[in-house]
Amino acid sequence: MAEEFKRAPNHFQGRPLADGSSPWPVEAGRYRLVVSRACPWASRAIIVRRLLGLEDAISMAVVDPIQDERSWRFTLDPGDRDPVLGIRFLAEAYQAAEPGYDGGVSVPALVDVPSGKLVSNDYPQLTLDFSTEWTAHHREGAPELYPEHLRAEIDAVNEVVFRDINNGVYAIGFTRDQAAYDRRFNRLFDRLDELSQRLESRRYLVGDTITEADIRLFVTLVRFDAVYHGHFKCNLLKLTEMPVLWAYTRDLFQTPGFGDTVDFDHIKRHYYVVHDNINPSGIVPAGPDLSGWATPHGREELGGRPFGDGTPPA
Repeated sequence: MAEEFKRAPNHFQGRPLADGSSPWPVEAGRYRLVVSRACPWASRAIIVRRLLGLEDAISMAVVDPIQDERSWRFTLDPGDRDPVLGIRFLAEAYQAAEPGYDGGVSVPALVDVPSGKLVSNDYPQLTLDFSTEWTAHHREGAPELYPEHLRAEIDAVNEVVFRDINNGVYAIGFTRDQAAYDRRFNRLFDRLDELSQRLESRRYLVGDTITEADIRLFVTLVRFDAVYHGHFKCNLLKLTEMPVLWAYTRDLFQTPGFGDTVDFDHIKRHYYVVHDNINPSGIVPAGPDLSGWATPHGREELGGRPFGDGTPPA
């Protein structure tokens, strides 16, 4: 039995590039972003798209949080079909790109509307490209989420956050080995403690504005008490019991573009119903109490400018 949970690599890595060197042009209306509001990897793309104002350039489809044997499905739409792509299952776009493909079907997925083919499920690169390749379609006042002079530091923070936190909660939740669980559990809370110390005197992870690093950490923290604490056995502390990280996450949640993209109903139903090997009863817990997300966080005292020289999304 495998000791460690291994995340499969992203098989489709097409990239629309602004310089025309890719077979996929950067073109408004050409692509459709398929997401699940339950999925933290997809939530990154939802937030970045909204902050940059790419809604008119890249349309978005939201799948049902409950998958069946064919994975993500468009049962939230009339006729159980995506109205733009005309398909019932995201797997159809994967098959259009690679006939006979039998690997995993994941979100976020960028689909070429004219051909119906999947372009990319490479979630780490997708949001960086939204910031760097789609600048001609950013809204006026769009923030710099991946500023060039901070990229090395952002990349370094992202690497650690992915390994020990974003992916770490999954490594804990899906392991079947006690020693592996103990090791990843300790690493997760050691890293959360380090980030608490980092954020105690600074409002954001890198620089004095919101960057890609904050978005990547936020999508895990916002799900922590609702699913990871109990469902994935990450139960040393709740987020609400970590004062700095709880205030930091509330600060982001109350920032336009963050909390208004979060759907706790989708999040809880997906994890507790789909992961029947972890939760065989399929019962979705009633808690936690969500009222605390609207309470004052006091992080403004640390300074910082959420959008830098830009403005909030409408």
